[in-house]
Amino acid sequence: MDLPRPDLSVHHKPQGASDAVAYAFVKALRFCADTFFAKRYGHRAVVLETVAAVPGMVGATLTHLKCLRRICDDHGWIKTLMDEAENERMHLMTFIEVAKPTVFERFVILAAQWVFYLFFFGLYVVSPKTAHRVVGYFEEEAVTSYTHYLAEIDEGRSRNVAAPEIARHYWGLPRSATLRDVVEVVRIDEAHHRDVNHGFANELAGLPVQPVAASWPHAALEPIFPKAA
Repeated sequence: MDLPRPDLSVHHKPQGASDAVAYAFVKALRFCADTFFAKRYGHRAVVLETVAAVPGMVGATLTHLKCLRRICDDHGWIKTLMDEAENERMHLMTFIEVAKPTVFERFVILAAQWVFYLFFFGLYVVSPKTAHRVVGYFEEEAVTSYTHYLAEIDEGRSRNVAAPEIARHYWGLPRSATLRDVVEVVRIDEAHHRDVNHGFANELAGLPVQPVAASWPHAALEPIFPKAA
């Protein structure tokens, strides 16, 4: 497949103490991931996408409650953040099909989700700007990780298996699509989330908002409820 290549050079240079703290925190998480998973990128994706799906839901919830209290418009933030959470969850559902997590990794997923949820919830209450900057840096690292994953596939160290059915349906990929195609569209998604969250942080800080990379088109997930009579 001929897929567009996102801008891999995008990096928000930390400006001020909160940005520096956010950047250092994400780099510490990156060190832990590199130490624990090494080059097992499929397993890394399973655990990290579990964490990545948390910020959008937390941000949407707290923004929703803030708008109710203040009786004001959200300017599209809630829908954007909910879409991000759903998109990251679909990344997880896809990589579960590629890298079957062990019992220990499932425990790590459970522990990481609760620890990160509580941490991020508290951070968002205290400083939404810092919270979005954390996610922006987190997504920068995700783009880098998926770029490394593509190199592993291209160099034959990771099998380029057929794309899972859930991925083909969600992103509208052809039946001939492979894992490499999936990793490419996921990287496109992560570049989009990177720019959106840095943009939110900039908006809250009164800084110029940079252009946002396009996301890959995907299916709209609909609830499976019995139709009303």
